[in-house]
Amino acid sequence: MVVLAGVVLVGAPRLGNGSTAPGPKDKGAIVALEFVPSEVVKPAMAPMPLVIEFSGSLIAPRTATVRAKATGTLLKLAVAEGARVKKGQVLGDIDLADLQSRVADRAAAVESAQVSLSDAERQHAANLGLASQNFISTTALQSSQAKLDAARAQLKSAQAQLTSTRIGMREAALISPIAGIVGKRHVVPGEKVSAEQQLLTVVDLSTLELAGSVGTHEVARLAPGQRVQIRVEGQDKSVAGRIDRIAPAAETGTRAIGVVVVLDNKMEQFRAGQYAQASVMLEDDSTRLSLPMSAVGQSSGQDFVWTVENNALVRRIVITGRRDTISGRVEVQSGLTPDAQVLAARFDNLKEGAPAKVVEQRAAPDSSAAASTPVPNKL
Repeated sequence: MVVLAGVVLVGAPRLGNGSTAPGPKDKGAIVALEFVPSEVVKPAMAPMPLVIEFSGSLIAPRTATVRAKATGTLLKLAVAEGARVKKGQVLGDIDLADLQSRVADRAAAVESAQVSLSDAERQHAANLGLASQNFISTTALQSSQAKLDAARAQLKSAQAQLTSTRIGMREAALISPIAGIVGKRHVVPGEKVSAEQQLLTVVDLSTLELAGSVGTHEVARLAPGQRVQIRVEGQDKSVAGRIDRIAPAAETGTRAIGVVVVLDNKMEQFRAGQYAQASVMLEDDSTRLSLPMSAVGQSSGQDFVWTVENNALVRRIVITGRRDTISGRVEVQSGLTPDAQVLAARFDNLKEGAPAKVVEQRAAPDSSAAASTPVPNKL
């Protein structure tokens, strides 16, 4: 039976005479297991691109929270969750009667200060004339000048307070600071709100970020500006992104360093909060000893392969390195020589030291062995 390399088989390979492994009644018969060339591979030198992967949730860096800038009753909200808004758009109204009364009070204080300044200016001008004729003392003139300076300062103070109150009045209007989509309404009309209370959240989805982390042994291979392939949950195809920034230090208590990837989302096909996986492929400028992934098994945390050496099966522990899922190959750093004959698939019930050989064509099975013909392993 000819089996393509990489196909996983179950059941023992058939013996040289076409029968299955010896049973209890014929323990004395030792017949070599036969493997055809398609079931055996030799390690090959090939480039192994390194793929660095990290994952996380998509976030919208341009997210604005609209807060109340004054205490009052929320009269209305003009937008609902999911509504699209423009920058500068009015989102609702707050009853600002208290703030309006303060504006009127500050305006009256400015008028009063202006009257006081005019009176001080007239008095000081008169005192200057009297002083030139020596009708008043120098001390009286200085006192007049001081009153004039105080009146000017009082007017500036009143004007500054009026300006500050008017700014507060202007900022109290519920205006969207950015263009985007209303993500959440935190209050309902008729509710009494206080200064700095959250009212609405507006999200700009045109640019999203993926914040993940990589190991300290991998971060040196990354740099801002590198292209990244991002696969978002629910999407069949990956999209392109780029590394925007890399954290300067590892996270406390870990050996992981944060990496932020920027994703262009002008079509708004993705949403903040979706899980995504990013991968950076680094080309290999050298060749490495490699095997098909199907040839490498694992047991107790150790990678191993089966080889045919001196007409016997040998189970060898190997140290693996890079894995290329596209080509389906894995790097073998140690444990094998380039001329090793390695079983290309994982077989069940193999035993260390069992007789084995590679033949051009396996002998046709007889009827008694037909039931033991190997079939693909479903594992």
